[in-house]
Formats: sequence, structure tokens, C-alpha cells
Amino acid sequence: MRNRICIVCGRPLGETPLMTLADMPASAQDIPVKEELGEEQGITLSLHQCEACGLVQFDCEPVAYYKDVIRSGGFTTTMVNLRKSQYRHFIDRYHLEGKKLIEAGCGQGEFLGVLSDFPVKAYGIENRESLVRLAKEKGLTVWKQFAAEGEILAADDGSAGGPYDGFLSFNFLEHQPDPVGMLRCIADNLSEEGVGLITVPSLEYILQYDGYYELIRDHLAYYTFDTLRYAVEKAGFQVLEEEMINRDTLSVIVRKKKRTAEQAEDNSKHTPVDISGLKESLGTIGKELEELADSLKSQGKTLGIWGASHQGFTLASTTVIGQFARYIIDSAPFKQGKYAPASHLPIVPPDHYHMDPVDAILIVAPGYTKEIAEIIEEKFGGHVEILALKSNHLERI
Repeated sequence: MRNRICIVCGRPLGETPLMTLADMPASAQDIPVKEELGEEQGITLSLHQCEACGLVQFDCEPVAYYKDVIRSGGFTTTMVNLRKSQYRHFIDRYHLEGKKLIEAGCGQGEFLGVLSDFPVKAYGIENRESLVRLAKEKGLTVWKQFAAEGEILAADDGSAGGPYDGFLSFNFLEHQPDPVGMLRCIADNLSEEGVGLITVPSLEYILQYDGYYELIRDHLAYYTFDTLRYAVEKAGFQVLEEEMINRDTLSVIVRKKKRTAEQAEDNSKHTPVDISGLKESLGTIGKELEELADSLKSQGKTLGIWGASHQGFTLASTTVIGQFARYIIDSAPFKQGKYAPASHLPIVPPDHYHMDPVDAILIVAPGYTKEIAEIIEEKFGGHVEILALKSNHLERI
């Protein structure tokens, strides 16, 4: 089904898409097991830009699990250190010591656990029951709930409830078919002038580096600072700080402020995006990967991919690399033993290399390339050729 209405401002999207992508993974998290491979296949996605507010978005229905937060980034040192830095600034700058903070969409508490080391009262809500159980096993105050408009964010057992002094939302808003409704719910559960820290993937980054492989159905919306600012203002917030973090992520700090939808509409900006580079990168990256596969094949060498991320899934399904590579390595246990959507490459743990070694490994994990390269050199030895996809071309490390 196609959604022809903008998910933020509610106006028509128009009939002509910016770009159409074939053979895309149907999802990044519903990773198929062996028994499902016969029916699992790629899909076609259409990318649009709202002619009114400028938000770039897919016109498809959201994935079935859009209320759930399934993340593997919490397993990395890079991400933990980034969260610590963000928390330190957020708490110190806005005098949140001893105050109540809630994370909307906390998964199994990867980032909430880091927050617990700071002098605040940390709470979290998560829609998926299995993740809630895992978070509770870590001693975190988490309960099953989703921040839908009109919801009162409170635990059933009375262990937690609003108003909260601040909130956190990490790479969750881009999944939402009603992002303004979710933010309004959070605003209604905050104290007067409560503050929040929000991150989303950056469309500016995707356009700057022509990374078409960053596109995935799970991410319905692709925000710029302008369109993110418009969405949070429409929900009743004022943006206090804006920052690009980890090269590819927008981070904003907001404060609750009552504001009418009409006022927000007056400030909407429609800046047409130029996606010609994305279209070109489809061919450029595909050609480079084809040349890589041909070169390795002619030498009798084999290839593995590191990164069962949406970027890795998209590359595997839309280029020849999905047929040539032996497997995809990933450190997240819940992905291991399954298969990449559309390409059906097996997903294996790092130690699998010792049973089935390859001659070269292509890292497809933006933000973690250096960390993964060091792991490869330490665990697999210096004879493994290491490559990485950076921006719209391959690099040897």
C-alpha cells in the first residue's frame, strides 16, 4: 500500500517520486531464518519529498515493528562513548542532576544502562515485551509502552510516572508514521519547560556522500535540520541546540513550548533536494563492487562482509556482492544464524572466520570502520585484506 500523505504536515506528497529503488530489503530487522528464504524477496521503494514542508520520505506502510527498538549499536565502544559525552553535556547544561529522565523507545536498555551511571533518575519505555524483560534483568526501570498521542507514560506497578524533566529519543523518530503524535505524547508528559535530546539519521550526510545504501524501508523519513526542526516545533517544542554527531546523525536538544499547528505551518520550509548523486551512486558503487568481485575471483580469492546493518543488507541485495560474498559477519547475537533480507547471505559471528576463512573483508558499518578494522587485524591476522565502503567508493585500509 502507498501513503500519499506527508507523515508530518498531512499534505499530499504528489505522484512523481524523487527516486525508485528496486530489489531493496523488505526490512532491516525482520531477518529471515532458513525456513523463510523460499518466500522472502526484495521490494521496490519510492522516495518522495513533501511539496509543502520538504520532508523526504518513503510512501510505503511502516514495518510491522516500528514501535520496537531493536539495535546493535549498544554493543560498540564507539557508541557507548558517544552517549556518555551526550549525557554529560545534556545533564550539566540543563541542570538535570537528580531529575527524572525517560527514554522513549529504549530497546533492552543499552543506552539507558549508560545513563544509570549519571546522577539522574532514569526510566525507559519499550514496546517489545522480550526487550522489556531483558532491560529489567539488568536492573533498569523499564516497562512496556509506546508513546502514542494521548498516552500517560507511567508504569502499571506505580514505580514510575510523570511529569518527567527530560526525555531521550535515539534514532527512533525516523521509523514513525506519526512522528508529531509521538512527540506530542512526550511533551504532554513533561514538566513545564522540560527538555529533550533527539537523534535521527542525517539526510544531509546521505546526500553529501551519495550513500544510496543508507536508504531502507524501516526509515520512513529522512530528516534535515530544517525538517526536523519543523516537526518538533509542530509537536510543541523549541530547538535549543543542533549538532551533527558521528558524521551521519543529527542531534538536537529541545525544550517544551506550547505552540499551535498554524504557527508551525507558517515557518515550514520547502527546500528541494537534489538526489542526482544518489542515483549516480547506484551505478558507481555497483560498478566498483563488480570490479572487486571480478578481481578477487580471478585470483581465486574469497570475500566476506562485516556489518549486518541496513547498509550491508541494501548493498548485498542491489549489487553483485550479494552473490559473490561468502557471508556477513556481525557481533550482535540476535542476528547470527539468520540470513540477510533479499540477498540471503548467511549472518555469522566473528569467530566463524576461523572455521571458514576468507581472503578479504569488506566493512559496511559507517561510524565503526576503524574499530572493526582493529578487531579484524587483532583476531584474524595481518594477511586479511581489509576494505571499507566510505561515502560512494571503496577504500583499502
